Amino acid sequence: MGRTTRTSSTRWRLGRWRTGVAALALATAGGLLAGCSSDGKPTLTWYLNPDGQDTLNAIAQRCSTDDYDIQTRLLPTSATDQRVQLARRLAAEDDTTDLMNLDVAFVSEFANAGWLLQLPDDTISDDTLSGIASTVQWDDGVYAAPLWANTQVLWYRKSLAEQAGLDMSQPVTWKQVIDAADSVDGATVGVQGNKYEAYVVWINALIEGAGGQILSDPEAGKDAEVDLDTEAGKDAAAVIAQLAGSSAAQSDLSVSNEGTALAAMYGGPGEFMVNWTFVYKNYEPSDANDYSKDQFDDLGWARYPQTVAGEASKPPVGGIDVGVGAYTQYPEYAQEAAACITSVENQVQLAVDAGLMPATASGYDAQELTDAYPADLLDLYRRSIEDAGPRPQSPFWATVSSAIQATWHSPADVDPDTTPEKSQDYVTQVLEGKALL
Repeated sequence: MGRTTRTSSTRWRLGRWRTGVAALALATAGGLLAGCSSDGKPTLTWYLNPDGQDTLNAIAQRCSTDDYDIQTRLLPTSATDQRVQLARRLAAEDDTTDLMNLDVAFVSEFANAGWLLQLPDDTISDDTLSGIASTVQWDDGVYAAPLWANTQVLWYRKSLAEQAGLDMSQPVTWKQVIDAADSVDGATVGVQGNKYEAYVVWINALIEGAGGQILSDPEAGKDAEVDLDTEAGKDAAAVIAQLAGSSAAQSDLSVSNEGTALAAMYGGPGEFMVNWTFVYKNYEPSDANDYSKDQFDDLGWARYPQTVAGEASKPPVGGIDVGVGAYTQYPEYAQEAAACITSVENQVQLAVDAGLMPATASGYDAQELTDAYPADLLDLYRRSIEDAGPRPQSPFWATVSSAIQATWHSPADVDPDTTPEKSQDYVTQVLEGKALL
């Protein structure tokens, strides 16, 4: 996330939920894997999320050595299901979980549980972008290696913005974007509104953009202070309520994900859409899709919208960090493999092939990358990652996220006068063990 560019229908799988049966079947099958090849050479198993599979498989081959081989195994599509499968394995002290791709939100939880080996401090350096470097640190240690750093920008049809009279050369607010789409018959705003992690990514970015935060002291774990019932929380809820109540809301808003909004870009007058960096490659004309050069030339991009006019937005930061399982039989080999997998060269290859941006500053300077993307888009990505508003690095983030989903979903039910207060009470009670998810 070399590989061929995926079509929109393939992208639509990015946010869907796999059933528990499918996840369990995959976990069971993976448990039968041997730790050595037929010739007795150790085999490291690397669990991958679905993005950029072809490139990651090539990286596994390239990073295999005379001392060990690396084999890949695929995790479910949703970050939540990926976490569940890996957590089950590691809680059972599975020694075949050598390497794993972790959503940046879950590193602190896995490190706190003792499921990850601590890596050398120089795993991150001055070359590592600050927005992603913070995601691998826990309790004064480094517990994963950044592989790619993701962020969201505002994608839009240039012709739509012109028709709506919205000046995209200046920072725009969520209200302006929604009003602009609302003013053009058939135009929409694409977001991630399904009841899953990406919906909380949106909520977090809105709150951060209003100067707030979901947790003020996430390192306190269950004792963290919940800060949802604030002016920032109400500002965030107001944006969601405005979109849900407008004609700009897409018909599938309550189940929308990273992929469902893609087709609306070139349907009718088009859309404004917040989405990750893969979007550029998705629309770039190729043998794998039917987008024309004229359509591609009409694609625009801008910084993530402001929650509050005049206050700089805090774009989401995502991506993948590579962790080494605490129970691996081959800790030295696994750490060596993690360093190879996350090399700048491999980061650049992922960006060029799959639109998954580097976690390093030097990666952005690579000639292959500057040849593959417009300079202003690369600059936007890099600045957005540096200025991002990460989700709280809490060992109980999965619990907090689920509680927020339960109280903020569906978007049509969000009310700035009641949702933040209700959500704060519920999240606090869940953390204190006084309520169940």
